[in-house]
Amino acid sequence: MDMKRIRRTQHSPTIPPDMENDGGVYRAAAERKHRGQMFRLAMALVVFLVFLLLMVAISGFHRNLSFNQLRQFTERGHFEINAGVRKEFLESSKFPKAKEDKFLGGLLASGFDEQSCLSRYQFASYSKPSPHSPSDYLLQRLRKYEQLHQKCGPNTVLYNRTIYQLTRGSSSVTTECRYVVWISYSGLGNRMLTLTSAFLYALLTNRVLLVDRGADMTDLFCEPFPGTSWLLPLDFPLSQFKSFNINSPESYGNMLKNKVISNTAAAGASLPSFIYLHLGHDYREHDKLFFCEDDQDLLRTIPWLVLRSDNYFVPSLFLIPTYQEELHQLFPKKDTVFHHLGRYLFHPTNSVWGLVTRYYQSYLAKADERVGVQIRVFETESGPFQHVLDQVLGCTQKQKILPEVSQEQTIIAAPLKKSKAVLLTSLSSGYLEILRNMFWVYPATSGEIISFHQPSHEEHQQTEKQMHNMKAFAEMYLLSLTDVLVTSAWSTFGYVAQGLGGLKPWILVKPENRTTPDPPCILALSMEPCFHAPPFYDCKAKQGVDTGELVPHVRHCEDMSWGLKLVDRDEW
Repeated sequence: MDMKRIRRTQHSPTIPPDMENDGGVYRAAAERKHRGQMFRLAMALVVFLVFLLLMVAISGFHRNLSFNQLRQFTERGHFEINAGVRKEFLESSKFPKAKEDKFLGGLLASGFDEQSCLSRYQFASYSKPSPHSPSDYLLQRLRKYEQLHQKCGPNTVLYNRTIYQLTRGSSSVTTECRYVVWISYSGLGNRMLTLTSAFLYALLTNRVLLVDRGADMTDLFCEPFPGTSWLLPLDFPLSQFKSFNINSPESYGNMLKNKVISNTAAAGASLPSFIYLHLGHDYREHDKLFFCEDDQDLLRTIPWLVLRSDNYFVPSLFLIPTYQEELHQLFPKKDTVFHHLGRYLFHPTNSVWGLVTRYYQSYLAKADERVGVQIRVFETESGPFQHVLDQVLGCTQKQKILPEVSQEQTIIAAPLKKSKAVLLTSLSSGYLEILRNMFWVYPATSGEIISFHQPSHEEHQQTEKQMHNMKAFAEMYLLSLTDVLVTSAWSTFGYVAQGLGGLKPWILVKPENRTTPDPPCILALSMEPCFHAPPFYDCKAKQGVDTGELVPHVRHCEDMSWGLKLVDRDEW
């Protein structure tokens, strides 16, 4: 176009007179100008293509990026994307191979038949990458423990040798292998918390953990240790161990009380081949001496310890001087104990994992954000209760977890129609029906698309029923896969979900007199469970003491003022 105009007009006002006097010089200058324009056009095209590829890459990190977000991106540029998308992009870019980390940062050992327990290595593809890396020392100790379990586990030569000693009823002969036998007791949440506590105690004392299979342990959990089993053999000679209770003469507390043994006994004194440890919520003064250093010295000489508890007693292990340095190396970040050990131990069987994956893919996978709400009501009736519904709405709307609804407008126009899937777990179906109807009849003021889903509503807790517990375990895992979690005070069900997911939940304060608390919820200090019945005793001074004030990383729980929980010193 420029060259044609030049030929038609001999005296263009844009051409200086000296250039008109020399046609050759002018043509050369014009060609250089033309080439420059073509070069700039080509560079602009390259920049545009690079920009387009960058947008495609970003949309890969955020697969549900809407058209409006894409438009904002092109209009405002990369650093003007809304804060939520930018944060997700940056977080995703830190973990480019997150789905390939099926061993969870080294927690899980290789060598298993993957088809026999699909959840073991598939969990990583459903969960977000954990920001909490296990310490190298924990990984070393887990591998060392697995070797010990293979050497001393059921039906090995060393196991049979210690069983023979157990039947003789004396511990006078030194054995290479020592054991903790965990008794299956209480609800599923309690069992998972106490089993984790027992395993940590086994790690600290170089014992092998053997698990009473109870009514449904084999239906719920895969074997966690390679090349061996954690299940107690059916021919275990202490056939009465399932009936042990607080009054059993074999309990450590009763043996101390009745002076059958002494925690100050001289070396070489005759000791039993096993001792029963009663660490349930109803344990008494002498039973609680288990958490004293002198008593640990005595228990270290007993080959077989049989443990029954419904408590997460891990926080009090951190108060025993003998174990403090080891625990510091295992867990430099103190509030990650259940997060790491729970994900190491508890792999749902294929039947339970099927419940998890089918529900997740059907109702949760496509949402921009997943919200978990766990409602546990400690009432004789299952509900729904109006004060609990008001509390859930008060918490979730005040904390901007769920939007408010508009009763004045029928449609809310919003530039970003973000979708939220709310996973609700409760024994009652009433809360789901009310919330779902509320967000159907009235639009969310934010313009978000809100959906509600509840896998089951059993109406009453049925601890001994197999399918009830399978559903409960599946729901714990589903809650752990959410982005934001709201749990109920005092609930071990909620503790398990938050620990597996590495989430610090909003805790619904326990209502009094069927009145909605103010505030309705509080943010947890850490993702660790609460020890509901800790001892308040100074072992050295032999007097009562507030054990929540002894060390910075053991504090009182948010939902139970007398309970204890682990916190990280940098977070409270």
